[in-house]
Amino acid sequence: MSKVVAFIGLGNMGGGMAANVAKSGFRVHAFDLVEANLAAAKAAGCAVFDCAKNAVKGADFVLTMLPNGAIVEHVLLGENNDGLLSVMEQHALIIDCSTVAPANSRHVGEAAQKSGIGFVDAPVSGGVAAANGGTLAFMVGGSEAHFAAANEVLATMGSNTFRAGDIGAGSVAKICNNMLLAVHMAGTAEALQLGIDNGLDPKALSEIIIKSSGCNWSIEKYNPVPGVMDGVPSSNGYQGGFMVDLMLKDLGLAMEASTSSKSSVPMGSAARGLFNLHKNSAGEDKGALDFSSILQLYSR
Repeated sequence: MSKVVAFIGLGNMGGGMAANVAKSGFRVHAFDLVEANLAAAKAAGCAVFDCAKNAVKGADFVLTMLPNGAIVEHVLLGENNDGLLSVMEQHALIIDCSTVAPANSRHVGEAAQKSGIGFVDAPVSGGVAAANGGTLAFMVGGSEAHFAAANEVLATMGSNTFRAGDIGAGSVAKICNNMLLAVHMAGTAEALQLGIDNGLDPKALSEIIIKSSGCNWSIEKYNPVPGVMDGVPSSNGYQGGFMVDLMLKDLGLAMEASTSSKSSVPMGSAARGLFNLHKNSAGEDKGALDFSSILQLYSR
């Protein structure tokens, strides 16, 4: 009989991830607070549940994809040790793919270990398209044994999995990655708009940069200028990607980490300021737009 993966959180990223796990042959028990997300999961071959605790009962793996660390702790630990940990099987392994502070991962990991349950933090990189296509990258924190066990599931959703270190290390790696992502997206949008303002065609300029020393992921895979690249949020009204609000959350986590480690992060701090300025620009809240919409901050 195939193993059971309980999947908690079926939003923009989680829905595609759960569908790929189900497609690979695992039995997926899916739960989300949004009925439309449950309907999509059911159509993708998942068994849907109206209660998270019922979804995790009997599961070999419990995968969480939730908005922030406070929610992760509330769902898994509960208010009085009555969270999902209290009903999980002793052999279960928790795989938290949410982007949270390292302290959240370590807190949940310690509680899981006391309950005899395995835990890894495994935040993702790649965006919605990669989640749907099964090409995500996972940055994992946990023991080597738990990493090997988790990889059985992670391999169905991604093309790259990395063990960053012990519990919490995956979260640190994700924070570092997303801070750099914010920096090069802000810089890419700035450079492209400079070219546009000086009469260059943005597609031609993008092709030049891609083959030159300024090449980076933002311009090569996720161009922020509408119409330059198909299948990216900028060509869909900046809808359906990684929201500005989520980038600001991740940059906030990076600032917290830098404070605790006394690290100097002037570029990360500048990027956070730019994205915050963009979110509240033009008299409207742009937090729900894809983060590549920061081009609008520079455009006329």
